[in-house]
Amino acid sequence: MKPNVLRQKLESGEPTVSTHIHATWPSVVEAVGHTGIYDYVEFVAEYGPSDLHDLDNLARAAELFDMGMMIKVDQSHQAYLAQRAVGSGFGSVLFTDARSAADVREQILTIKPDTPDDKGMYGVATRRHTYMGYGGSAEYVKALQETVAAVMIEKKGAVDELDEILEIPGLDMVQWGGSDFSVSIGKPGQRNHPDVVAAHDKVFKSSVAAGVAARAEIQSADEAKKYLDMGVRHFSIGTDITILHGWWKSNGEDLWRAINGE
Repeated sequence: MKPNVLRQKLESGEPTVSTHIHATWPSVVEAVGHTGIYDYVEFVAEYGPSDLHDLDNLARAAELFDMGMMIKVDQSHQAYLAQRAVGSGFGSVLFTDARSAADVREQILTIKPDTPDDKGMYGVATRRHTYMGYGGSAEYVKALQETVAAVMIEKKGAVDELDEILEIPGLDMVQWGGSDFSVSIGKPGQRNHPDVVAAHDKVFKSSVAAGVAARAEIQSADEAKKYLDMGVRHFSIGTDITILHGWWKSNGEDLWRAINGE
C-alpha cells in the first residue's frame, strides 16, 4: 500500500495545499506534480463525466510524484463511487449533500473497513490498491482506516447540526459550500447575504475550535489571509476549467483589442 500523504500531513499537524481538476487526462495530474508544490489533487467527479478506468489512471499519475488524490462524489451512488475510488488508490473522499449528522455518519462508514471496531461497510475486494492481492490483510484494513473522510457542509440541516457533526468519529475534514447553502435557505446565488456569511464563519470557526481540519477553497493566494486569521491551515486553490476559461477570456479580449487598434 502506498503511504496516504494527506493522512500523514493531518496527523503531523502540517498545513496542506491542493487544487481541483475536472479533466480525466492523467497528464494534468502530472503537470500539477511537476510543480513540486501540491500535497494532493482533488478530482471533482461530481461535475463531469468519467469512468472507473480514469480513477486508476489518475491515481497512478499522482503516485509518480508522491501526491495524494481526493475524489468529490455525487450524492447519488456515492457509496459505490467512493469505494471504487479508494480501491483505485485515492486516499481521501469528499462527500457531498449531507443534510444531517446521520447522513455524515453513513457517509464515513462507507469507506471504513468492515471490522467489529470500525463498523464500516468496506469489505474485501481485489482492486488496484491491493496490488493484485485479494485484500483482507491487516495492511489492507489499516489502509482503509487511514482513508481521509472529508464532508461538504453545504446544507442548512448540516449547519444546524454542525456541533454534532464535528464530534462524529472518523470525520477528518470539512469543506464549506456556499452556493449549495444559499440555495438551501432560499437565497440562491446570494453568497454575500448576511445569513450565508454567518454560516460560513460558523463552519470555519467551529471546526477549528473542535480540532477538525477545515479546508478553504480559494482562487488566489490573496484570499488566504482571512482564513489564516481564523486558524485555517488547509487550502485548495484553483480549478482547471476555471483557470483555462479565465486565460482564454482575458487574453482573447486583449488580442481582439490589439487587432482592432484599441
